[in-house]
Amino acid sequence: MDNVDKRNRLDYSPFHFRVLKDQTVFIEYEGKQVKTLKGREADKFLKKMKDAHDEKGMQLIMAKVTGNFKRGNERKN
Repeated sequence: MDNVDKRNRLDYSPFHFRVLKDQTVFIEYEGKQVKTLKGREADKFLKKMKDAHDEKGMQLIMAKVTGNFKRGNERKN
């Protein structure tokens, strides 16, 4: 896994998730909601999170689920 996060961005835990009563999952990146999961997709995600060995593994799972939404050219407010 050392080769995956070369700039150590996942060490700062930028991703968080929350689960509603109906098993809808919201994934946030630096406090902003970037992905919503429902149904089978949410169940699969929650199973992976349960099986994760550590915090960095959980961060990597959330990064992979959110996909390629950051390209590095966004403006910072």
